[in-house]
Amino acid sequence: MTRLFNDPTAFADELVAGFVAANRDRVRAVPGGVARATASEPGSVALVIGGGSGHYPAFGGLVGVGLAHGAAMGNVFASPSTQQVVSVARAASNGGGVLLSYGNYAGDVLNFDAAEAQLNAEGIPTRTVRVTDDISSAPASERRRRRGIAGDLAVFKIAGAAAEAGYELDEVARVAELANERTRSFGVAFTGCTLPGASEPLFTVPAGRMALGLGIHGEPGIGETDVPTADGLAGILVEQLLGELPDGVDSAAGRPVVPILNGLGSVKYEELFVVYAGIARRLAEAGVEVVAPEVGEFCTSFDMAGASLTLFWLDDELAELWSAPADAPAFRTGAVAPRELVSVGETVETSSGAVMAPASEESREAAPHVVQAIDAIAAVIDAHVEELGRIDAVAGDGDHGIGMQRGSRAAAAAARAATEAGAGAGTVLLRAGDAWADRAGGTSGALWGVMLRALGSRIGDEHAPDPTAVAEGCRDALAGIRSHGKAEVGDKTMVDAIVPFVDTLTERVAAGEDLTRAWNAAAGVATTAAAATAELLPRMGRARPHAEKSLGTPDAGAHSFALIATAVAATLPRKDTP
Repeated sequence: MTRLFNDPTAFADELVAGFVAANRDRVRAVPGGVARATASEPGSVALVIGGGSGHYPAFGGLVGVGLAHGAAMGNVFASPSTQQVVSVARAASNGGGVLLSYGNYAGDVLNFDAAEAQLNAEGIPTRTVRVTDDISSAPASERRRRRGIAGDLAVFKIAGAAAEAGYELDEVARVAELANERTRSFGVAFTGCTLPGASEPLFTVPAGRMALGLGIHGEPGIGETDVPTADGLAGILVEQLLGELPDGVDSAAGRPVVPILNGLGSVKYEELFVVYAGIARRLAEAGVEVVAPEVGEFCTSFDMAGASLTLFWLDDELAELWSAPADAPAFRTGAVAPRELVSVGETVETSSGAVMAPASEESREAAPHVVQAIDAIAAVIDAHVEELGRIDAVAGDGDHGIGMQRGSRAAAAAARAATEAGAGAGTVLLRAGDAWADRAGGTSGALWGVMLRALGSRIGDEHAPDPTAVAEGCRDALAGIRSHGKAEVGDKTMVDAIVPFVDTLTERVAAGEDLTRAWNAAAGVATTAAAATAELLPRMGRARPHAEKSLGTPDAGAHSFALIATAVAATLPRKDTP
């Protein structure tokens, strides 16, 4: 288990601080993550990578000359927020544009895509390459839906070397896409991982058994088998990967390939070397030309006992870029010429906040009621954080509870601060939404940020919120969720609870009911709908590959929405309350 921590909710921030303190000659802290401590060529492309914490050396350990220029580092097992990605990209930018690259997970896609749009709007040309190397997470016909695991090292190394060689942005993106298309990975696990502060692992594997095709966030595997010998495991890994050759690689014989044997946290280097001996022998038997193999930890999952094998199939261009020098905290090859350190004054800082919008007296008087509602949200999440994590861990990564806790607490603090500064009700919601998205990260963080901002924009600061404005704001929030998350009713997401909530609230308000009665009715409908998701199979997100495992368990996002709707209902004035 993970034994050494202080406050579990501060774990990611504290690990970044320690990482930077230990590597000041290579990385510097910037808002949202880390960037190179050394200067880059003016006008060159900057590679910005990122994802959730808990996977070291992914992602901060791969920042350095010849590799990434910056890493956006989210909370534990949660994607970085849009603002984190934007902040790191600004700090890393050299004037030649930015390439964003990350593992293909729903929260990362939401936040990195939003960051790409924002950076392009700011005049910083930005492209994206998602890593999709895990062959167990989707069939070959749906490669774009696959998740990224240890193969991200191959993609990041190629993109970083191309940027260092002076490639233009589109060319860096091209060669990174080529590297991704030629990278395949497959992993196994013997035990689950335990998040800081948790008393139980996210998942367990029966004694004497091995899970096949696991994910780096603790997603359950797609099958089990008896624990093999080291040589038996080597056979499984090689057989799986040679069974799916990339386009352009007609036969393994005579083809150059980089094998990357990755330990997931608890499997020791000695064990990995024993396994690699079997891998090397089998690759030789297949006639493969092994180039610069890597054995070690490259993308971990806390204390998970397991390993993955990546095969990165080279062509002449990729071979040259793979062999190019690199000097990052966790990956070094060749000789890198000394570089000047970036001065502290060049570190990009985020602004302290926008100027407070003017508000009417009625809107300012309503602001404390908004704060009360958001405080109730934070309180109900605190009370159910372990339950939400448990539900999420059934077919996901188990971080929903702690992510919602971080987000709701940040939203409550931001709402109080805005109210004390004289904000109106709409601005309070806008500030709360920004804080939720930025602090929580992940899919739920991004979506709750969207919802609160949509509601705040509709309510505004000119008038006190009335039932119609609130109902319309909730419908705007639903539209935002559908636009960003792409989910619909039946996909087993929080949309299954939000849609009936919004429909009921809108109908009741339109019929003349006061907000308290209408909201209570809508909350009841949402609670029923959330419970009914237990009978659905997920069709989106990390839970999709393990759909059958979630039968009988409600969706964590739908359940948390129902809890929140009910908690907010308790803060609304009763009919006999003045």
